[in-house]
Amino acid sequence: MKKLVCVLGVMFFGVVGYAQKTNITGEVIDASTYNAIKGVRVGIENTLIEVFTNNQGKFNFLNQELPLGEQVLTLEKEGYVAKRYPIIVNQGKTLTLEVLEINVDINQESIEIGTISLSDNELSSEESTADNLSGLLQASNDVFLNAASYDFSATFFKPRGFDSANGKVLINGIEMNKMFNGRPQWSNWGGLNDAQRNRVFTMGTQANDYNFGDLAGTTNIIMRASQYRKGGRVSYAASNRSYTGRVMGSYNSGMLKGGWAFSVLASRRFGEEGFRDASSYDANSFFLSVEKQLNEKHSLNFSALYTPNRRGKTSANTQEVYDLKDTKYNEYWGYQDGEKRNSRMKEIEEPIFMLNHYWNISENTELNTNVAYQFGKMGNSRLGYDNVANPSPAYYRKLPSFELAQDPVNYEEAYRKTVGFQQDGQIDWNRMYGVNQALKAQGETSHYYLYEDRVDDNQLTANTILTTRVNDYLTVNGSLHYRKLNSENFANMIDLLGGTGYLDIDSFNTGDASQNDLNNPNRIIGTDDTFKYHYEIDAEEYRGFAQAQFHFNKLDFYIGGKIGKTTYQRNGLYRSGSFPNNSYGKGEKLDFTTYGTKLGLTYRLTGRHQFNMNAAYIADAPGIRSSFSNSRQNNAVVKNATTVKKTAIDASYIFRTPTISARLTGYYTNFQDETDVSFFYADGISLATEASNSAFIQEILTGIDKQHIGAEFGIEAQVTPTIKLKGAASYGEYTYNNNPNLYITSDDFSQELDYGKAYLKNYRVAGGPQQAYQAGFEYRDPNFWFVGATVNYFADAYVDISPLMRTKNFNTVSLNGTDVLNPEYDEAVAKELLRQENFGDYTLVNLIGGKSWRVNDYYIGFFATINNIFDTKYKTGGYEQGRNSDYTSLLEDNQNEKRVFGPKYWYGYGTTYYLNLYVRF
Repeated sequence: MKKLVCVLGVMFFGVVGYAQKTNITGEVIDASTYNAIKGVRVGIENTLIEVFTNNQGKFNFLNQELPLGEQVLTLEKEGYVAKRYPIIVNQGKTLTLEVLEINVDINQESIEIGTISLSDNELSSEESTADNLSGLLQASNDVFLNAASYDFSATFFKPRGFDSANGKVLINGIEMNKMFNGRPQWSNWGGLNDAQRNRVFTMGTQANDYNFGDLAGTTNIIMRASQYRKGGRVSYAASNRSYTGRVMGSYNSGMLKGGWAFSVLASRRFGEEGFRDASSYDANSFFLSVEKQLNEKHSLNFSALYTPNRRGKTSANTQEVYDLKDTKYNEYWGYQDGEKRNSRMKEIEEPIFMLNHYWNISENTELNTNVAYQFGKMGNSRLGYDNVANPSPAYYRKLPSFELAQDPVNYEEAYRKTVGFQQDGQIDWNRMYGVNQALKAQGETSHYYLYEDRVDDNQLTANTILTTRVNDYLTVNGSLHYRKLNSENFANMIDLLGGTGYLDIDSFNTGDASQNDLNNPNRIIGTDDTFKYHYEIDAEEYRGFAQAQFHFNKLDFYIGGKIGKTTYQRNGLYRSGSFPNNSYGKGEKLDFTTYGTKLGLTYRLTGRHQFNMNAAYIADAPGIRSSFSNSRQNNAVVKNATTVKKTAIDASYIFRTPTISARLTGYYTNFQDETDVSFFYADGISLATEASNSAFIQEILTGIDKQHIGAEFGIEAQVTPTIKLKGAASYGEYTYNNNPNLYITSDDFSQELDYGKAYLKNYRVAGGPQQAYQAGFEYRDPNFWFVGATVNYFADAYVDISPLMRTKNFNTVSLNGTDVLNPEYDEAVAKELLRQENFGDYTLVNLIGGKSWRVNDYYIGFFATINNIFDTKYKTGGYEQGRNSDYTSLLEDNQNEKRVFGPKYWYGYGTTYYLNLYVRF
C-alpha cells in the first residue's frame, strides 16, 4: 500500500510539474509618482502576443503560448515613453518581473511638430510636389521613420519616393484617401492633433488588421471615445511657419458609469501671414466622439469632425523673380485699402460623421462595422480676365527678362521694370476696380473678376472588418468595403470687382464655340452664380480583403489578397460650344477591376537579430483626375485607361538590444501604366495641318513606368541613461523606366495630336531629395527636461521635366502639312538643353528642447524647436515650363541674358521656430 501511495504521489507531482504553465508576471508604475498605471500594453516584441495591465497596474500572460528563449518585453501607453526589457522565457516556468517603471513622455509633443508645421499650407497644395502627408504620419518607434516624419519632411522628402497616394490613411478603420487623386485630404481633420495621438502604423505592405494597405504603409487613427486617456489638455502654440498662433483644448471622460464615454476638442489656428508673404491662415477645428458600451460584447461609437479652414496660397516663381525679390515673395497678393489681399485662397469645409459598431463575438473574434458620410465644399480662388491685361505682377511681359530678350535689347525699359518690380511687384487691385467701373459706365460687364473652382462632394463609405484568432499560430483578417461619391464641379463667381454682371462666354473663341453653355447662351451672371463649366463625377468602389497571419517561435509569415471594382462616369451639366456633341449628359462609364496579393515573413535568428521580407503585386484604379482628359469641357476619357500596376519587394535586417536599435532595408518598386494629365499654354507646337502653333493644351501622358530602388538605414544608441545618439540614411534612385505615349488636346484645334513616345527613360522622378542623411543626439534629464539636435544632409532633388519637350515635337517642324526634322537641330546642343536640373546638396541643422513639471495632478510643460538655424536657402521642388516646347524657341530662351520661361521653383523655409505651452490634467 505504501508503495502504491508513493507511486501515485510521484505521478501526481510529475503531472503537476508537467502541466505548469509558462508565464510572465509583473507590475507597471509611473517612475515619478510610483502610482500603478492601468491600461499599459505589455507585449512580446515581433509577435502578436499582448496583455494590458489592470487597475492595480499588474499583468500576467497566463494561457498565452509564449515564445521561448531570449525575448524582448515591450511596455507602451499613450503619454509615456515606450520601454523595452530583455528577458529569457523558460518552458514551464513563471518569470516574475516585480515592478517595472515607465516615464511620462515629456517629448510626446515633438512627434507632432512635422505635422503641425506643414499641415495645411503645403501638404494639400495641388500646385506643388509638397504633398507629403504619408511621411508625416509615419512617426513610430522606427528610428528611420521618425527622422523621415520630422527632420526630413521639411524638404518634402518622401520615404522610398512614394507619393501620399501610395499610403492609406484611415480613421476608425474608414479610408480617408480621396477618389479624385488617391491622396488623403489633411485639411479634413487638421487641427485635431490631441485627438489623433492614438495611431497604428503599418510599414509598407506588411500585415495590417484593417485593410490590404499600400506601398507607403497604412495609418489608422483611432478616434474612439473609450480609447482616450481620461483627462484634459489645454495648449497654446506660436510659430512663424504656416500659422502664427494656435489654441487648443480637449477633454476625455474615460469610461463612465452606465457604459458611456465621450471626448471633445476645439482648436483655432490663425495668422495674418506665415513665413511667406500674404499666406494668411484661418482655421477652426471641432471634434466630438461619444461611445456607449451596450453590453460586454457590443459597443457603439459616434464621431463628428468639422474643420473649416481658409488660407492664402503662395506661388512658384522663376529664379529671376526670386533674385529680384527674395524667397518669401508671393505674386498672388496686393494691397487693397491698406490691407494685403490674396487672390488665391483655398477654402475647405467638409464635415465628416461616422458611426462604428464593435462586436466582440467571442474571446478570439471581433467584428468592427463602420459607416461614414462626408459632404461639403472645397474652393480654390483665382483672378479671371477677358480682353484686358494679365493682372499677374510676375507675368513674363512685365519682367526685365522680356525686354532683354528683344532685338534690339531695350535696356532702359528693362531697368524701369527691374526697379518697378523690386519696389512693388504685387497685384494692383485698384486698377482692376477702375477698369471695371469704367466699363460699367459704358454699359459693359466686368472684364476682371474673382472666382473659385469649386468641388462639392458627397461621399458615403461603409466597411466591415473581421479579426479572428483561430489558434495560437493563426490569425485571420478580412474586410468588405464600399464607397460611393457624387462630386459636383463648377466655377463660382466670388467678386465682380466693382463691375456689374459677367458675360459667360469664352472670349478666346468666336461664334458658337465661344459659348460655355449652348443651352443658356450669352448668360449674364452675378455673384455666387455658377458659370464657365459645370459637371458631376459619379464614382463607386467595391473591395474585399482577406489575410492570414501565422506565428511561430522563430518565424512569422503572412499572405493576403484583395479584389475589387471601381467605376467613374462624367455627367455634363453644360453643353460646351467647343465640344457640343461630347459635353452634355452622361459620358462613357469607366470600369476598373482591381486586385492585389502580398506576402511576407519575419525570421528571428535570436532575440537580437531578425530578418524581414515583404513582397506585393497590386493593380489599382487610376484616380478620377487621371481618367478624364479634359473633364471641365467634355466627356472624353483618357485613351486606353487601365489599372496602375505596382510590384514591390523589400528586405530588412533588424538588430535590437536594450541600448541599440537599428534597421537596414533594401527595396525595389516598379510602377506600370500610370497616367498624368497636365494643363498649360504652349508655344512651338507642331500642328501639321493646323494653322496656329500656340494653344492652351491638355497634355496626356499614358503608359508611364517608373522604378524606385534604394536602401534606408536607421540606428539609435542609448549610450548613457540620459544621452541617446541617432542616425538615419536614405539612398534612392527614382527614375522613369520607359518612354510613355503622349498626346494633346485643346479647344484651339480640331483634333487630338498624337506625338507617340515621350523619351523620358532614365530621367529622375521629381519630388524631394533622393538622398538624405542624419546624425543627432538627445539628452533627457531625470528632472524632466530634454534637448536635442540633428544635422541633416540632402542631395539629388530634381526639377520636374516637361514631357512634351521630349517628343518629336521638339526636333520637328511643320512643312506643307508634314512634320520634318528641324534643319537647325543639333543633337549635342539639344542634349544639353534637355539636361534635367539637379538642385544640388544642402545641410539643415535643427534644435529641439522642452521641460515639464508635475504640480499635484497637473502636468505643465513646453517644448520648442528651431529649424534651419543657419537660414540655408534651398529648393524643395520645381517644374520646367512647357511653354517653349520646340528646339528653336527653347534654344533662344536659353541664350538670353535672363531666361523668360525658365523653370519655376519652390524654396524651403528659412530659419523658423515653433513654441508650444501646455497643461494636462
